[in-house]
Amino acid sequence: EAQLVESGGGLVQAGGSLTLSCVASGFTFDDYAIGCFRQVAGKEREGVSCLSAIDRDTDYSDSLKGRFTISRDNAKKTVYLQMNNLKPEDTAVYYCAASDKYYSSNDYYALEETYAYWGQGTQVTVSS
Repeated sequence: EAQLVESGGGLVQAGGSLTLSCVASGFTFDDYAIGCFRQVAGKEREGVSCLSAIDRDTDYSDSLKGRFTISRDNAKKTVYLQMNNLKPEDTAVYYCAASDKYYSSNDYYALEETYAYWGQGTQVTVSS
């Protein structure tokens, strides 16, 4: 059974940093791009970033570029999302998802229907 498990969320003060981890199992990790999404309470889920499987293409939400960095360790089947200079508006549930259809073009990374597997999410709360 394919599974993605996020961890690393928590409470942090504005200006602080967090690194989220997403550990995969049950599918061929090397063949999948891994995307990150977030959902603010009461709002639709939005794409944050995505990292391709082979070419290491990356996409980021324009509003987050420069503060967030996505990386992966295929040996550990893990993707990391480093989040710096966090702001209260970054408070959300963060999800990772796996796609074998991803390619880097405009906002394609943010299309949820291209992702086959999803994690359960981890809460990030940024206090002012």
